[in-house]
Amino acid sequence: MNGDQHAPRVSVVIPLYNEAESLPELHSQLFDVFRKTGWSYELIFVDDGSRDESLDVLTRLQAKDPCVRVISFRRNFGKSAALATGFRAVRGTFVITMDADLQDDPAEIPALIGKLEEGFDLVSGWKKTRHDPISKTVPSKFFNYTTSVLSGVRLHDFNCGLKAYRYDVVKELPVYGELHRFLPVLAFKLGYRITELPVLHHARKYGKTKFGLNRFVNGFFDLLTVLFISDYNRAPLHFFGTIGTACGLIGFLINLYLSIGKLYGIPIGNRPLLFLGILLMVIGAQFFSFGLIAEKMVNTTERDRTYSVKYDSGEPQVTSSEPARAPHA
Repeated sequence: MNGDQHAPRVSVVIPLYNEAESLPELHSQLFDVFRKTGWSYELIFVDDGSRDESLDVLTRLQAKDPCVRVISFRRNFGKSAALATGFRAVRGTFVITMDADLQDDPAEIPALIGKLEEGFDLVSGWKKTRHDPISKTVPSKFFNYTTSVLSGVRLHDFNCGLKAYRYDVVKELPVYGELHRFLPVLAFKLGYRITELPVLHHARKYGKTKFGLNRFVNGFFDLLTVLFISDYNRAPLHFFGTIGTACGLIGFLINLYLSIGKLYGIPIGNRPLLFLGILLMVIGAQFFSFGLIAEKMVNTTERDRTYSVKYDSGEPQVTSSEPARAPHA
């Protein structure tokens, strides 16, 4: 929790790229939501190197509303970079992320924060009814199903931009590359309580989508990255050793079978199976070597590692076992 007494109740982080047309309307909708709730707030717009008039629009909004903060990149670095920068800047007790294209509805913010107040640490929006073309909805369903099965996190919509977090969560999440799609998985692996909430989804009103089908291919590799760094980062030999053991064992059994055949006079020198067995044993040894090297690297870096702490009572008070002495006159 943020200890700043002057911090706003809610921080809204909005990454954007070429969304000049939608920004005034989005700001108006957000202003109405916080006017009705009476909550203190800050709106952090992170301009990811837009080439349109987005920055000019944002500076005008900032001049009218002191709760608007603007961060602008020199070039396009991607959504993960924008979110990471926004997370470093937030001061609110609760943090909302949403896209700037008006497809996410600001009216959902009170319900999302209500879920956080129930005790959850991250609430992910679920676009139960989507207003997107089939070229986006079908691959998205496959992506969400695959991510849910492989990660063990039972959510319907990992890629929804509308999410709510507690302050502590965003300060701890590692956001880089394209890992913004897997923030619920990362939070879950750190021990935080996550849930989802159905939210309204609107059709795009201005401009066009900034993402193509290649994001699903990249998303698969990013999922493997998330699973590896969360499950095997502290014990890489468990990962490489498992693969090495499987390959080495299969290779050993193949060569054992051929060796027994050789004892009975069966020629094996020109059999492809012999080369397969040798290859698998070599690959197994190599994976073991990778694991041992990775373990050595982890051993030198894990000494300073910190872990996600839910509660810390502070430094214990030291009391003397000697009886108290009377003060000198």
